[in-house]
Amino acid sequence: MSGTQRILYKGGRGEYVEKKSRFIAQVFPVESEEDALARISGIKKKHYDARHNCFAYVLGEKNETERYSDDGEPSGTAGRPMLDVLAGQGIRDAAAVVTRYFGGTLLGTGGLVRAYSTAVKEALKDCVCMERLRGVKFRVRTDYNDMGKIQYLARTMELAELDISYAEAVELVLLVPGELADKAEKEIAEKTAGKAIVEREEQVYYGVAEGETVIL
Repeated sequence: MSGTQRILYKGGRGEYVEKKSRFIAQVFPVESEEDALARISGIKKKHYDARHNCFAYVLGEKNETERYSDDGEPSGTAGRPMLDVLAGQGIRDAAAVVTRYFGGTLLGTGGLVRAYSTAVKEALKDCVCMERLRGVKFRVRTDYNDMGKIQYLARTMELAELDISYAEAVELVLLVPGELADKAEKEIAEKTAGKAIVEREEQVYYGVAEGETVIL
């Protein structure tokens, strides 16, 4: 995977006020265009009394789907700047809605661009994001004497322990960063004198947020 992608683990909310106009921003993760449009529609219904409900969303590993709306604001002053903020921070599979309650004073083109961009940035400060990483699941079978060695190795190499089961032997499922796969397999073999059986399972994408490993 080329480049760094940021995934929204938890959405957030932010607000910006300019000359008595309130710009209320909400940023949230979405799984599809249908999901994005449904969430946007819900916010518009909730803020039906607002002057504008502008939105932007981006989907896909390579930004395959990008959409935005100025919702009555001058062209290019709302939706596009909002999209630029999401894309500029490397965020994918996310949508932003900024609700404007008009304060009675026109802000001009530059003022609107600044207000909508700032509102989204404020919402992103309230979000929890994580990098999208590539890893490999290892299924490791070992005897009870070597279990502690493998768990210690997992901690020192920062490998996530996804599961463990106990029977005649111990079976652990570890999530190994892709670039460490060969090294981890070699280390397991050395620590257990070749007795542990390592089976590489599927490659996965994952992220780490708030100390929790999340399979994407």
